[in-house]
Amino acid sequence: MEKGYIQVYTGNGKGKTTAALGLSLRAVCAGKKVYFGQFVKGMDYSELKAVQYLPNFEIHQFGRNCFIYDKPSKEDIRCAKEGLEECKNILKSGEYDLVVLDEINIAVFFELFSAEEVVNVLKERSPKTEVILTGRYADPKIIEMADLVTEMKEVKHYYTEGVQARKGIEF
Repeated sequence: MEKGYIQVYTGNGKGKTTAALGLSLRAVCAGKKVYFGQFVKGMDYSELKAVQYLPNFEIHQFGRNCFIYDKPSKEDIRCAKEGLEECKNILKSGEYDLVVLDEINIAVFFELFSAEEVVNVLKERSPKTEVILTGRYADPKIIEMADLVTEMKEVKHYYTEGVQARKGIEF
């Protein structure tokens, strides 16, 4: 049985979710089964349509809308906690080769649940399951547990020139 590693994609630069989606595509094309859980997100992102095109790819959102500029509501917290519980069961099952916990670092940062809860979920996972955790502000406890940590650093971004998010590129 091949060992699954824990990867973290964090930092203030663009590309964390995109990198996780790229690795998901690579895994599916290698015949692996992928579960992609999106925390905080509840909007209509283009990747939600991937299930129509990719066999062995499943995606679920555990958010209502983007509250990043506001405080999370009790409903946001409930959605996130239910999502963490679902992901815990998915990770324990060993049914998936790759599990992505997209924006889970943001969920921890906004205290939808704790870093300790995430670490405990990771400890209980099937040892063969590869896990990717994305989002800014990765907690030191999560970084410590990870086998690979990549920090995306913004050097230059066209949004500073007023370019709005574009379908198929940013969402």
